Amino acid sequence: MIAPSATARADEGTPTLIGEHLRQWRQRRHLSQLDLAGDAEISARHLSFVETGRAAPSREMVLKLAERLNVPLRERNVLLVAAGFAPAFPQRSLDDPALKSARAAIDLVLRAHEPNPALAYDRHWNLVSANRMVAPLLRGVPERLLAPPINILRLAFHPEALAARTVNVAEWCGHLLERLHRQCEATADPGLIRLYQELKSYPIPARSAPLPADNVAIPFKVRFGGEVMSFMSATMIFGTPIDITLSELALETFFPADEITAERMRVMAAALA
Repeated sequence: MIAPSATARADEGTPTLIGEHLRQWRQRRHLSQLDLAGDAEISARHLSFVETGRAAPSREMVLKLAERLNVPLRERNVLLVAAGFAPAFPQRSLDDPALKSARAAIDLVLRAHEPNPALAYDRHWNLVSANRMVAPLLRGVPERLLAPPINILRLAFHPEALAARTVNVAEWCGHLLERLHRQCEATADPGLIRLYQELKSYPIPARSAPLPADNVAIPFKVRFGGEVMSFMSATMIFGTPIDITLSELALETFFPADEITAERMRVMAAALA
């Protein structure tokens, strides 16, 4: 389950003082003042003064501490504002001309991955873009579940969507829930915590047995057209983003785990051409 401390922090409301923000992020990362101070090359005494409001950090110190704490870009802006500085990281739509090259790169990756499915999603797992091979796999899903914004985790867990077709639903959804749990712990994002609690309410069976020792990854096995198709997935993110939108974007690419699936995807792609 989500750690009580993370849930409590999300429900307590947003701190107003920079020291409170920094203390919460430090505790979230399970660091002592001495650990963080040493990593940031400042004295533990000065960090203590900042956290208690007895000293005001410079803009550079806020950014340095945020970097050492691996604070998401969105929250780094919050820290800067709490310290009395202007936000440093822009948040633009993918349609913004400034992100034209990034959008082109996303589209290139999605198209290049055909005939296999690939998609892009935001920090709350809402679908941003997908290649042509995703839509056929969603045939039969009720239209109300495909109304924007489409949440891909909700599709995976909903009994009227992919959960009913997923052969290894306990293992696959358990894997997704663990990924979401790690995100909740890392960010304490209230939206992610609400999504986590919602997904836990769906009737997904528990894993019946531990994974085999020689298992290297959990496949996504789904019934389609009378066959079982099996995929392995990989996640891609932008390496050094300075825009909030790009920093929160992920690309999920699916690879056939067997030749039957590979051939089926080639046939589906030919039919779409």
